[in-house]
Amino acid sequence: MEKLAREQVQKLTPYMSARRIGGSGDVWLNANESPFDNEYQLNLSGLNRYPGCQPEGMLSAYAAYAGVQPEQVLTTRGADEGIELMVRAFCEPGEDAILYCPPTYGMYAISAETIGVERRVVPLTSDWQLDLPTIEASLDGVKVVFVCSPNNPTGNLVRREDIITLLELTKDRAIVVMDEAYIDFCPEASTVDLLAQYENLAILRTMSKAFALAGLRCGYTLANAELIQVLLKVIAPYPVSLPVAEIAQQALSESGLARMKYQVLDINTNRAYLQAGLSAISGVKVFDGWGNYLLVEFPDGDALFKATWDHGIILRNSPIENCIRISAGNREECEKTLTFIRNYYQ
Repeated sequence: MEKLAREQVQKLTPYMSARRIGGSGDVWLNANESPFDNEYQLNLSGLNRYPGCQPEGMLSAYAAYAGVQPEQVLTTRGADEGIELMVRAFCEPGEDAILYCPPTYGMYAISAETIGVERRVVPLTSDWQLDLPTIEASLDGVKVVFVCSPNNPTGNLVRREDIITLLELTKDRAIVVMDEAYIDFCPEASTVDLLAQYENLAILRTMSKAFALAGLRCGYTLANAELIQVLLKVIAPYPVSLPVAEIAQQALSESGLARMKYQVLDINTNRAYLQAGLSAISGVKVFDGWGNYLLVEFPDGDALFKATWDHGIILRNSPIENCIRISAGNREECEKTLTFIRNYYQ
């Protein structure tokens, strides 16, 4: 069967998600999931009928939350489908390219490679910001530029003035896709207000993180209405199931939003607790993080990763040398992780 696959697929290395990597333990801080397991009530009638492609109630609820109009919202199977749709809709295989800036989320590259679209790489600067001169020199043939802020795995915010400069550089040339999967932990840093000024801006959002709905696979793309209409040409006929739409609307209700904001405060507090505790350990460097995770540099990152793994504390290894990404879980998980790392370096 392997030889029957497209040549591009034969060469492809799949994205190693946290679940694919696996592990065994009782502390799971490797996938930037919420520690909260909220309950929802489902009305399971009507499952014999197909759902609408874009459920109106769901779009209106998220539009109100995000501060845009419903026609500026597309709902997808997680933000990952939004990434794929952007590449499929705007990039001609074998001709066009995407551009992204590692270290960053791996699915931009994999979505392009799967479709046969060139991947152009401009690494972030030493302080993990956009290298704008090199990006400008690399834009020929680029149709989509992906920028993640807060960036995964580094956790930092991309400077707003650099995002605006990038939008100016790409006017009438390329779409700038801002991946705001973690923006609910720092909503003041969103670029959603720039949608009114830049037609070439698209924003990816998800309910997996702050809304504690990773298992629901529910994401959104925010953009001007014309761009949304282009994406609707390539999206699957029924991307959102009835239960997903129902749970999403409950999570976006007044009470659901109040609960989410309270839980975000708790997670941000635990992130600060982890940051303070880890920073006090000699030889450990903790980078400022604005999502629900921290990137931490250890004297011997690979060895520590294996030690925590063997102890049932599952963290996320990083492509950055000696760095490990640690999700902010509940206080018990954070305390157990911090205690183990303290003892490891004593």
